[in-house]
Amino acid sequence: MSIAVIYGSTRENGNTEWLTDQVIHGIPVEKVYLNEFEILPIKDERHSEAGFQEVFDDYNTVLDKVLKHDILVFATPVYWYSMSGTMKLFIDRWSQSLRDKKYPNFRADLAKKKAFVIVVGGDNPSIKALPLIQQFKYIFDFFGMSFEGYLIGKASKPGEIQHDKKAIAAAIHMQQQLKEQLKSNK
Repeated sequence: MSIAVIYGSTRENGNTEWLTDQVIHGIPVEKVYLNEFEILPIKDERHSEAGFQEVFDDYNTVLDKVLKHDILVFATPVYWYSMSGTMKLFIDRWSQSLRDKKYPNFRADLAKKKAFVIVVGGDNPSIKALPLIQQFKYIFDFFGMSFEGYLIGKASKPGEIQHDKKAIAAAIHMQQQLKEQLKSNK
């Protein structure tokens, strides 16, 4: 059993990363910072005769890193009541992977994954981030992934998350969940 953490923030050492690091403290994970890669927007060619054309960016590199793990933790700040554009670009490209001959079992491979979501926002996120959580749930349901849990933190300015005691307590709980997942699947 192994874990990949997919960071969707564009800010280094931001609130989302800090909260996520509380969750994964002491747990071996592969960290994937989407902002370190060039992932181009999807060009929807599903219905063209030639289908999707190859895109020359880092998407496949990132996807290969992610697919080798059993548990995926998606960590994103709340941007305009949704996931970050960086995260959205990555997930949008899954439509292309569904038809990519390099990934013939893409849907089945994702169906074997367990997923967690960590989000941080500043505008009443315990309510206003729920549509984002629902969006992730629909994505996971589409692929048959097991949605294991989510965590919502409240922060806007750098460092504010460290004052969200409720989120920190929830992070400790999610950390235990991850440890139990790893232990039960050895």
